[in-house]
Amino acid sequence: MPAKPDLERLFAADGPLARAIEGYRLRDQQVDMARRVLAAIEANDLLIAEAGTGTGKTFAYLAPALLSGGKVIISTGTKTLQDQLFNRDLPTVRKALGVPATVALLKGRSNYVCPYHLERSLAGGRLNSRAEVIHLNAIARFAKATATGDKAECRDVPDDSGAWPLATSTRDNCLGQECAYVKECFVVAARREALAADVVVVNHHLFFADVMLKDDGMGELLPACNTVIFDEAHQLPEVAGLFFGEAIGTGQLLDLARDVKLEGIAAAKDYTPLQDAARALEKATKDLRLAFKHEGMRLSFAQWQTHEAAVAALAELQGTLDELNKHIESQAGRSEGLANCLRRCGETIFQLRHWQTQKVGAGGTATTSDVEEIYVRWVEVGTYAVTLNLTPLSVANIFRRQLEGHPRAWIFTSATLAVGSDFSHYQQALGLSEATTGRWDSPFDYPANALLYCPQGLPEPNHPDYSEAVVEAAWPVIRASSAARGGAFVLCTSLRAMRRIHELLATRIAAAGAEMPLLLQGECSKSELLDRFRQLGNAVLVASQSFWEGVDVRGAALSLVVIDKLPFAPPDDPVLAARIDSLKQQGRNAFFEVQLPRAVISMKQGAGRLIRDEVDRGVLMVCDPRLIGKSYGRRIWQSLPPMRRSRELADVEAFFEAELV
Repeated sequence: MPAKPDLERLFAADGPLARAIEGYRLRDQQVDMARRVLAAIEANDLLIAEAGTGTGKTFAYLAPALLSGGKVIISTGTKTLQDQLFNRDLPTVRKALGVPATVALLKGRSNYVCPYHLERSLAGGRLNSRAEVIHLNAIARFAKATATGDKAECRDVPDDSGAWPLATSTRDNCLGQECAYVKECFVVAARREALAADVVVVNHHLFFADVMLKDDGMGELLPACNTVIFDEAHQLPEVAGLFFGEAIGTGQLLDLARDVKLEGIAAAKDYTPLQDAARALEKATKDLRLAFKHEGMRLSFAQWQTHEAAVAALAELQGTLDELNKHIESQAGRSEGLANCLRRCGETIFQLRHWQTQKVGAGGTATTSDVEEIYVRWVEVGTYAVTLNLTPLSVANIFRRQLEGHPRAWIFTSATLAVGSDFSHYQQALGLSEATTGRWDSPFDYPANALLYCPQGLPEPNHPDYSEAVVEAAWPVIRASSAARGGAFVLCTSLRAMRRIHELLATRIAAAGAEMPLLLQGECSKSELLDRFRQLGNAVLVASQSFWEGVDVRGAALSLVVIDKLPFAPPDDPVLAARIDSLKQQGRNAFFEVQLPRAVISMKQGAGRLIRDEVDRGVLMVCDPRLIGKSYGRRIWQSLPPMRRSRELADVEAFFEAELV
């Protein structure tokens, strides 16, 4: 029996971590959280742990996990944190502790070069652009030189290049053990390494797709492990809904058409009807998207049925799929690749019919043979794609079943899990009523270093000129921040508001002749945009949901965060509307049980962008008058860090003037 780890000594001001980490500081919150994590691991318990920014939660769970001696899976919400854990944090803690644990990084299969599909694409030709030809050849050179096949290591090809889907595999088109390249497969090698490692770093999407759902033999990982740690765990309810439901999208259909063409060229070049049928599927799939005049829509099944052009386009699409299936069936015996396409085509036909023929219950929900589970049937229309979805009304029962079986510890941690000190919303969402909870405030000095400003006189958020009022109120604050050589985030709750506010700010900056770079989400990749923002030092970045979390900008480059509205999810969202309806039928208050807690957690994420270390200073400006004027607004601002609060512009200007002294 190994000796119980001495966590106090480990985290002491002169302990192993202090010697290994430059600028290390002893934090009581970190030590206390580490104790709770260790206790949960030893007792195979469930622990929900909220740790404010600066607590050092990563080391607080890594140290006890490494010292426990068992196999550990760590799942993150973003690839950025996944890479940071594997490349920086885990090696640092492992070295400081002197623990000989082996560590593996496992990503989804689309992150690894697939030799089979790379060869098919090179042989098939017919790429969309000269850039794709250049990129595909660069990937081919990379594949010969790399040990891992991880596309993150291929610096010559952008992450969003259209060549990557041609050189990687998906769950649908992977041939598995039947593939002629299985011995050279980078995915197989990565999974073999993960099975042998003591600590495996994955992300939430991979965890649900490949571990919980036991896809492609990855069920081997979970039974072998003693501890599962979810970092950025606030994302789990949404991700779980994605994977415990069903979805069929136009992207999958276009992938099928592409793969049929490539496999046909390789194995059935003499059978031209196959190519014609694949092209017909491509056209019918694109026509389904073109049947919608707008993007960014989430439609209930009842709303979908009113879009007659889209309903007709889906019927046409089903006809082309049936025709394609006949042609693939006639040629499937000529290669493993065509046989795989036949299986996929059949499954797609079944999925489309299943989505359309689900029995609909009260509130527009669909029921299954399992009376415990109710699913919401809805449609999402994006810029380029349409997705037909069946989403569980609740994932609590399904998720709870995944926790049963082999005893192990489950740790759920994030900076944003509770409403005040109440975890019941999160516990109910995932069926974690028996979990123990812990909450640790940030050690940062918010009263001295941060100001929460809610301006006076703004109209209600549903006012037609609300964005104009936001810019009118925010402009003098942005000017004050810029004068103090600081930058600003303007975080919006919708893409429409984001574009309008960006347009209005551009006019203001031009009229004032201000040397103030203005950036907009979507102008380039998120990582490029953040790099530019940091380098410029006094830029204003107008962004929407993807910048509310997982973004770390330290120092004066981010001295101001402006939030246009309280981030309530639209009540007409099909899944949320169905959940609200279900709670109302039970006589429960959906606003206080679902809508308000979700808004609080989102608000905490957005506010968390401002103060990232001990010396950061800044202003959080919340324009929405409901923060002050509504009774529930108090619950929201009480959940935020303990900043000084003001409604006077003069206080904000004085705050930034102090930066110049």
